[in-house]
Amino acid sequence: MKINKLLAIIVFGTICGTAANAQQAQVIDKVVAVVGKNIILQSDIEEQYTQYRLQGGIKGSATSIRCEILEDLLFRKLMLNQAELDSITVTDEQVESEMDYRVRYFVSQLGSEEKLEQYYNKSMSEIKDELRTIIKDQKLIEEVQRGIVSGVSATPSDVREFYNSIPKDSIPMVSAQYEIAELVKKPPITLDEKLAVKDELYELRSRILKGERFSTIARIYSEDPGTAKKGGETGFQGRGGFVPEFEAAAFALKEGEVSEVVETEYGFHIIQLIERRGDYVNVRHVLRTLKVSPEALQTAYDQLDSIANLIRNDSITFDEAVRKFSDEDDKVNGGYLVNENTGSTLFAAEDLDQQVSVVVNKLQVGEVSDPVAMKTKNGKDAYRLLIIKKKTTAHKANLKDDYALIQQWTMQKKRQEAINKWIDDKSTKAYVNISEEYRDCDFQFDWNK
Repeated sequence: MKINKLLAIIVFGTICGTAANAQQAQVIDKVVAVVGKNIILQSDIEEQYTQYRLQGGIKGSATSIRCEILEDLLFRKLMLNQAELDSITVTDEQVESEMDYRVRYFVSQLGSEEKLEQYYNKSMSEIKDELRTIIKDQKLIEEVQRGIVSGVSATPSDVREFYNSIPKDSIPMVSAQYEIAELVKKPPITLDEKLAVKDELYELRSRILKGERFSTIARIYSEDPGTAKKGGETGFQGRGGFVPEFEAAAFALKEGEVSEVVETEYGFHIIQLIERRGDYVNVRHVLRTLKVSPEALQTAYDQLDSIANLIRNDSITFDEAVRKFSDEDDKVNGGYLVNENTGSTLFAAEDLDQQVSVVVNKLQVGEVSDPVAMKTKNGKDAYRLLIIKKKTTAHKANLKDDYALIQQWTMQKKRQEAINKWIDDKSTKAYVNISEEYRDCDFQFDWNK
């Protein structure tokens, strides 16, 4: 269906307009549609149309694309209208946290706040004000949409019915897929190495307490690439937004206070509270990571090399070796890698991490690799063995091999049907008025009932 297709337009482009729009002569704006108390302006359509065109998304006439954009906007306004009727709310803390995250992302893409302001020809306060409005609307829409599809499920019979409804010559192709397992050795960090890093942070903390700016220390010494350039500032985060040890220390601080040295899985930190708003805090921190020694890395390599030889000589199976020797948490599920995009253990070739792809492309099913260098989730150096447990060639989707994938397709279809039914129902009950110039649009839904 058309609804939501254009909502994939880059978020910031639709929020703040484009640099091209900012430089164009101002045109007289007007209301082109009303849904409940929510209006849609001609400029709303034009900003999205310009962004869509800049992304090379032009398929069809300018008129048909503007009509499609308008229908997307009608759908969003209809959901906002329902959010108001249902008294759905979002907190200022939720909005501020998301706004801060997005601003940080856009700044990281362009290089600085100044470049962001120049690119969009708006001050940072104007950008943030527009973001707040859009983010609040988005979160309200998400809540309404979540309610619409909350009861949707796909039983095995639903999946079979959906699959059997696909014409035989239209069954999609599934690319080659892999199931891959790993056996990880994480070199230990010695007590002396930990004490050395803690001493570094205690010295930095002492300098801050004597009057040096925390933000300056963070820019120079912090090893967190995501926050160091911003003086260590994380932006507003709610409970659950940090690892437990960091969160406990952050929420225990008073504004301006500097924590003791805090250890987490990422290393050691000192933290300063900038501001707290209810269950959200904005803090600065300095991170110093723990480095694995070359000697410890070599030991891990040698251990894995010996284990690989045991597996190749059939002295132990890979599964047994994982349970006995792996240092990674995934040992409980046999060391299987999990595809973050799908939550399953199956990977299409294009979904594989580049380093993993290079290794498995040289392996046969059941063949164990040599030790491969890797980074753990917390950024530490380690080694692992990889093995292909299963590999399929490109093929037409079938229920035996691709049930999980077909179930996803079934869920998508049923959710879309639920949304379509909801629009048909609510659009007849809400006040909807569309200006004459858009009455001839070939809408998917009858908004002019």
